[in-house]
Order: sequence, then C-alpha cells, then structure tokens
Amino acid sequence: MEAFTTHRGIVALLDRGNIDTDQIIPKQFLKSIKKTGYEDGLFFDWRYLDDGSDNPDFELNQARFADASILVAGNNFGCGSSREHAVWAVAQYGFKVVIAPRVAMGHDTVPGFADIFRNNSIKNGLLTIELPVEQVDRIKEALKHNERLELTVDLPQQKIILHTADEEPEEEALETIAFEVDEGAKQRLTQGLDDIGLTLTQEDKLNSFEEQHNAQMYS
Repeated sequence: MEAFTTHRGIVALLDRGNIDTDQIIPKQFLKSIKKTGYEDGLFFDWRYLDDGSDNPDFELNQARFADASILVAGNNFGCGSSREHAVWAVAQYGFKVVIAPRVAMGHDTVPGFADIFRNNSIKNGLLTIELPVEQVDRIKEALKHNERLELTVDLPQQKIILHTADEEPEEEALETIAFEVDEGAKQRLTQGLDDIGLTLTQEDKLNSFEEQHNAQMYS
C-alpha cells in the first residue's frame, strides 16, 4: 500500500448526504474476483445516461472537476453494505482524500462516514477526513468563488490548506483548517501499512514464536 503523507489536488464537490455503497459501486460490478478495474463503475447510476453517455447533470462530470483527487461529500458517506469494492472504486477513480461533515441532529450526531467504509479506507490507503459542518461549508464557499480549487492535505501535521489552482508559490493560501485523525489510522497511512504490512511489523515476534512453538503439543 502506498504511504500517504502530503497531497495537493483539485477538489470536487458531491454535495449529497447518505451516499450509500450501492450508489458508490452498484452490485453488478461486484462479480469480479479482482481488486482492480472498479473506477468505471464509480457512481455509475448517476454518472451515465441510459444510452451509456455521460450525464451532464452529474456533478463529477463537470469540466471544473476533471482530474480531481479530493472529494468533498455529504455526511454519512459510505453507509449501506460493507462492500470493500466501494473504497476500491473511489481510490481507483483517482481520489486520495474524501472529506465529509459530521452533522448535529437534535441530541444526536450523524458522522461524516459510515464506520465500515472508514475502516476499509484505512486498509486501502484512502484518507477520510471528518470535519465540523462549518469547516466543510468554508470549503464549499471557496468553491463558489474559485473555478478550480485545490487543497493541500498534510497528514503528519493534520492540516488542510486551501489554494486557488493558479496561485503563485509566494502568495498566501486562502485558509488553513486543522483536522483530527485516529492515531492508529494515521500511523498506518503514513507508513503505508495494509493488514499484511501491519502484521509484518511484528515479524520478529512471529518468528520467535514459531521457533519456540512445539507443534506436537497440539497434534
């Protein structure tokens, strides 16, 4: 798994809440036994018309969002079934980061991401960032005034820097937003550790156990 430290990319906005995994990658694309090739199925029912042509009304088909690698979505992104294919589709399309708001609903709070989607993302190198709704609104406001908005996401420093796409290096950024991240998830992403890689960090202990283990005791 590729390590994630700092990424700068164009932002795309999909301002819809409760986007479930069946919309992210519909069921007909789950027949493959491979872990690759899911990018064409991402948001398939929204992205294409019945004749297979691009749906001009779908947000990600807008020219301003071409080559976007950071997705800003609504709350509860990735709800529904536990299919890991949803994360594969998002990542293989080219997104490195997904940002979503946590929204207060009376005495309850709706999270930015469904738990299973967030956990699957960590295992596949996709960074999910949950922000207060006010901070997501600031990103959306910046998108209103900038045709091509870029963000730098610095995971070690846990900050997001807003830029215009044509900003000169000496110019000040539009804004900087701090974000929280689980320390375990941060370690895995910055070191590029999937489940196998995480297990192999304990290779010395595993080898030691195997050397001392008497298999005949359990035969």
